[in-house]
Amino acid sequence: MTARAFFFGNDGRLRTPWKWVCFLFVLVVAMAVLSVVSVYLVRPTTYWQKQTVAFWSLLLAGLFAHQVMLRWVDRRPWSFVGLGRIQATLPRLAVGLLLGSACILIPSGVLLLVRWLQTEPAGASGGAVGTWLSYAATLALFFLPQSLAEEVMARGYLFATAREGMGWKGALLLTSVIFGLLHYGNPGADVQSTLLVTLAGVFLGGILLLTDSLYAAWMAHFAWNWSMAAVLHTAVSGLPTTAPGYRIVDSGPDWATGGSWGPEGGVGAALGMMAGLWALMAWRRRGRTTVNES
Repeated sequence: MTARAFFFGNDGRLRTPWKWVCFLFVLVVAMAVLSVVSVYLVRPTTYWQKQTVAFWSLLLAGLFAHQVMLRWVDRRPWSFVGLGRIQATLPRLAVGLLLGSACILIPSGVLLLVRWLQTEPAGASGGAVGTWLSYAATLALFFLPQSLAEEVMARGYLFATAREGMGWKGALLLTSVIFGLLHYGNPGADVQSTLLVTLAGVFLGGILLLTDSLYAAWMAHFAWNWSMAAVLHTAVSGLPTTAPGYRIVDSGPDWATGGSWGPEGGVGAALGMMAGLWALMAWRRRGRTTVNES
């Protein structure tokens, strides 16, 4: 094998592993610059301020790395990673929002009905200050960039190039496993929660593949996290939230409720995600049949 063949494929493009190396190098450099800038300009002090700055830095660095790779290395449009203008249609965004909320709220509703999850007053010391509306709006402002940052990183350029190199199944499996492992350091994480986050990677990757839109996966990711925190008032990926009015407490088996990780770490969430993907695939098949018949 020649040196050129080691780095480049038959199509003259960089091989997938080297694309990943270049992308991650640009990402790390951009993150380092933004970290220095944020220290002097923003100066976050609280935990949530630091989290917000971290996700904004990741998002901006990720988009910059995408721009570098797509424009100067691959010479491809943003549609290659599912972020083209045509992929930001209202139906795709609506599908993402619907799936992201329904696939966690419906299973959690069942757990509430059987009293494996229960509500209790938040209490003066545990409740958040302000109304639910202000709390929900604050969460939206946090989760919108947070979920987009994670989607850009997990199912953007890395997913698209892996799909090109090893097919959609390989790309879906690889990025979902990485997605799950990256959450292993969160509070309360264990084998069960890691497997569920990995399945969430399959769920979000499936939405990307079936809608051909990273925007749809972003909306699903956002709706899932926002519903957990704003509606259920429970932990999101093991991170506790301080909500006004009420909170949901675990009173059932951890395999069903997710334990300290929250309902998204239980079997109900797994069933919800699988049902959501099945419904999306059935909807896509029905749409194709209608088009063919007409």
